Amino acid sequence: MSEALRAEHCGSCSSTKPGLPVSEAPRAGHCGSCSSVPNRTPRPGSRRPPAPVASAAMRLQVAAGGPAALKVVAAAEFAAAPVRLCWSAPAEQPLSPLCSPWVPALQLDSGAVLFSPNAICQYLFLAGGQEPTDLTNQWLEWEATELQPVVAAALYAQLVHGKKGLEAAGHLGKLLAYIEQSLSGRGTAYLAGDTQSVADVVVWGALFPVLQDEASLSNELQALRTWFQTMTLSEACRKAANSVLMPKGLLEFKSYLQKQPPPCLAMERATSNEPEEEEASERVLTEEEITAAADAWARGAAALPKPWHPQKPVLPVEGMRNVLITSALPYVNNVPHLGNIIGCVLSADTFARYCRLRNWNTLYVCGTDEYGTATETKAVEEGLTPREICDKYNAIHADIYRWFHISFDYFGRTTTPHQTTIAQDIFQRLLARGFLLQDTVEQLQCEGCQRFLADRFVEGICPFCGYEEARGDQCDKCGKLINAVELKVGWDPSGRPVALPGTPTVFWALSKPFLCFSSQKRPQCKLCRGIPVVKPTQHLFLDLPKLEEQLEPWLEHSWSTGDWTANARYITRSWIRDGLKPRCITRDLKWGTPVPLDGYRDKVFYVWFDAPIGYLSITANYTDQWERWWKNPQQVELYNFMAKDNVPFHSVIFPCSLLGADDNYTLVNHLIATEYLNYEDGKFSKSRGVGVFGDMAKDTGIPADIWRFYLLYLRPEGQDSAFSWSDLMLKNNSELLNNLGNFINRAGMFVCKFFGGVVPDMVLTMDDKRLLARVTLELRQYHQLLEKVRIRDALRCILSISRHGNQYIQVNEPWKRIKGNEEDRQRAGTVTGVAVNMASLLAVMVQPYMPSVSQAIQGQLCIPPECFVLSHIFTCTLPPGHRVGTVSPLFQKLENDQIEALRKRFGGGQPEDLTVVCQAKPTPPAPVPAPASGPVVAPGDPQLIQELTEQVAKQGNHVRQLKANKAEKAEVDAEVAKLLELKKQLALAEGKSPEVLVPKGKRKK
Repeated sequence: MSEALRAEHCGSCSSTKPGLPVSEAPRAGHCGSCSSVPNRTPRPGSRRPPAPVASAAMRLQVAAGGPAALKVVAAAEFAAAPVRLCWSAPAEQPLSPLCSPWVPALQLDSGAVLFSPNAICQYLFLAGGQEPTDLTNQWLEWEATELQPVVAAALYAQLVHGKKGLEAAGHLGKLLAYIEQSLSGRGTAYLAGDTQSVADVVVWGALFPVLQDEASLSNELQALRTWFQTMTLSEACRKAANSVLMPKGLLEFKSYLQKQPPPCLAMERATSNEPEEEEASERVLTEEEITAAADAWARGAAALPKPWHPQKPVLPVEGMRNVLITSALPYVNNVPHLGNIIGCVLSADTFARYCRLRNWNTLYVCGTDEYGTATETKAVEEGLTPREICDKYNAIHADIYRWFHISFDYFGRTTTPHQTTIAQDIFQRLLARGFLLQDTVEQLQCEGCQRFLADRFVEGICPFCGYEEARGDQCDKCGKLINAVELKVGWDPSGRPVALPGTPTVFWALSKPFLCFSSQKRPQCKLCRGIPVVKPTQHLFLDLPKLEEQLEPWLEHSWSTGDWTANARYITRSWIRDGLKPRCITRDLKWGTPVPLDGYRDKVFYVWFDAPIGYLSITANYTDQWERWWKNPQQVELYNFMAKDNVPFHSVIFPCSLLGADDNYTLVNHLIATEYLNYEDGKFSKSRGVGVFGDMAKDTGIPADIWRFYLLYLRPEGQDSAFSWSDLMLKNNSELLNNLGNFINRAGMFVCKFFGGVVPDMVLTMDDKRLLARVTLELRQYHQLLEKVRIRDALRCILSISRHGNQYIQVNEPWKRIKGNEEDRQRAGTVTGVAVNMASLLAVMVQPYMPSVSQAIQGQLCIPPECFVLSHIFTCTLPPGHRVGTVSPLFQKLENDQIEALRKRFGGGQPEDLTVVCQAKPTPPAPVPAPASGPVVAPGDPQLIQELTEQVAKQGNHVRQLKANKAEKAEVDAEVAKLLELKKQLALAEGKSPEVLVPKGKRKK
């Protein structure tokens, strides 16, 4: 196997865990599974190499008893690979000096040796004719980085410490729940589809030595149990288990383990909407930390830096940290829903506000993307001109973002003279440097309407992953770019679609407003009902293969010095791995930036060449000194915020355009991409009235800051998450009302009620100093997370501080001590003074998340403006003698009736959540909405029983997670009540009496 082939097909190389965050991305060119380092990358423009030709000379060396051998022997059986199996003792000479004891090795006929189990499995399947997919690669990466460390610890506990089954794998629960969620969410029999793949063999091989059989799995993991049983009973897996896990070999492996130190697991990663618990709040404080915190407190507000107030317009300042922030430009013809808002503008706004509080010189720009067919078609729909549509929807977008308190320095648009000037300049520079190509493209054209039909309004089956709703320009599932007529479809002489011999019958339909399927599944123009034909047309292409040699070193540098989210790295790597192709940058339209080249002056730039240039032109509309931001990479750090479907345009196509232009452009340093936010158990749909859209949120009666908080609380940072009305109510009532709001209100009220509105004197005890140190640790963790743009997790630190504050007040009871002797009254004053200063700190920390709430706290406590700056220390900003203002509650309780009414209003008139089959992409376990009491449950409906069984399993997992995380009793009780209600519904569906359902813990009483 060549080095290039190993880099191409290694299961771990350049992959991330599907839907979950990774602690850090693999090093450039370094394989996470096999530790191989390729000597060279595939040449620019190269395609995936052909599958290796297996040889009978391949020698597979394995040690009986070694668990790692299980997967490779099973893979050899599954793939029917012609290998010679050689059993060896661990003490024998390995095939390569790089091979470790008990680790299998595959020697190829060329003499090369593979010594990673996952790489061996991938190679054997590849030799058997099964090509890897992005999904199988992701599963192999997840198994290598997430599952293997936990399984290693479990095996050690079993064989060395004598623990049994899941008792030995305390950290395995979330990983098993993740597999369950993936199987049930996708509705497939196997991990990567409906047939067995290398992913199934690798994951099964890791789990089997720990679990042995499906009986040790919880009944609630039904999909996992079925999958595990199917794999275990397969002939290949049975043969592998019988030959590898021999008693004598296991004894030798146990003896080997006893001489090794126990595996050390890193901190668990979150696998749900719930942010992970941070270790800082649990560890023991040192004397040095306590002393330092007390010293910082004593220094007072003088220890804080003075807030930075940049001049307008904001321009880079030499010697300062200059931060340029963009969020993906929203299409002007759509009203953004909650998922759009959290994925781009809200995330970017939160980070921009944090940067300003850090005194970083910050410019945040955005605007509406207004050119292209999407605008033309919307104009036809509404009977307006494209310019009128742009004016209308730009105002709608601006109004929505204003209501959500998005703090743009400038919100512009792409239909400006600056856009034309800058885009045409970049084009001319690319043309002059030989980075543009000319070619003929076949496009769909409606002869009756005399218009070409845009790719993004073509929908069909993705030729790469089989997704049935892929758009003609990009597949939203696998992320690959598509040209509509490049698919496995032929065309007859008249231009009508026909299936090619030997290929699936794949017809494409244009979605509204142009195309629909007829009864013969032939596309029709929706305006004139004519059949579109294919017409050749000349277009210009960006020569990405030629630019790849500039792109790759820039990417390596940006990855090594910047913060790119794991999904952004993975998507970009997969593009590079698959080989770049020339990309068309022109279109046959009228509404767009005109192409300044003879022969093409009747065309415009394609939106994905033109739109990212909007960042530059919008800044140019903000200041005529825009080049100080966009042609200044030495002084400017650029952050791009977007959803994951926009990654390749920002990480490959746009950087290639700027690199090819060779004009010292500022390129992205930090690319921050979210996963998707779903709505309840489905997708947002404006046409069906499903989900909350930006123009509707303000009509719900729920303040903008509550929306901001909840969206940021479940921000899909590492995997898809789901908006839930029940969870919104729960988080508002528990985290905001009972935790954060309760603490800040009590601290301020104690000052007003017991001390006449004046902060009292404080005499700190050792307990007080420990609290200061604990708050300081949370503050520093908050900074560490936000500096890495882990916005959701940083919010947890705020809630943790207020939780510490509530506990501090509860333990010290100042309302009682104020009635006692002098010492008690002094203690009441100290507790009140410390608490109100914690509230002052929280007012600053919460500002990026809830700016109006922050402003309200600042007004109530009369916090000096010079204290509204973030540092790494917790100091006394409200000293004795400081007078506070009128204190009032910050939050209001959301009632169940109110939430149920909103759920029905935004549910599209569909049945209640529990009777709807989930058709959405898999989402992480989230609090299940309370079931409606209205619908009648018909006993014996197998589909309903299956749905409710899955709901019960999900909610059961959620309750267990809450208990394991030691959540507040009220929160646990609320979720248990939902679980019981679900079980009641399930009992009714099964024809049983629901009265027998009681909490699990009470059955033995």
